[in-house]
Amino acid sequence: MAQLKDTIGYILKSYPDNLQSELSNARLTKMVYLSDWKHLLNDGRTITDIDWYFDNYGPFVRDVEETANQFPSVFKVSTETNAYGKRKKVYSLVNERAEFRLSESERLAVDHIINVTKKLFWDDFIQLVYATYPVSTSERYTYLDLSRKAAEYKKLGGGLLLA
Repeated sequence: MAQLKDTIGYILKSYPDNLQSELSNARLTKMVYLSDWKHLLNDGRTITDIDWYFDNYGPFVRDVEETANQFPSVFKVSTETNAYGKRKKVYSLVNERAEFRLSESERLAVDHIINVTKKLFWDDFIQLVYATYPVSTSERYTYLDLSRKAAEYKKLGGGLLLA
């Protein structure tokens, strides 16, 4: 299991340069969620040890923001204004040559999520997140037991969503 710092760093390092301003706290957090879900379906375990919570706006935790703030020599957190005039936190790397430790299967899962989501505008991105089995079959304001949800999903004959 990778450390969250490495997962965040790998996403930031691998995300296309021209789309870096899209990596807000909300998008980055949900990309970690999607990566956890993808890796769980493919390899039987999540990448991170996050206990995902289904908030009003989908899978949400403060872990990503807190981890980025714990490593100011690795991550830069900037405040920008989104298209709706609201303030958002955007993440980037302090050192673009930094290395992050993920297994090959973890890198493949994250790379897949980046490739699937990089072309999606916010509304389509959120629809994808809400379409994942754990979110679509859970009630808001509950913790998402991804392992149990993966077992249910596979038992129902679900294919690899995001495949």
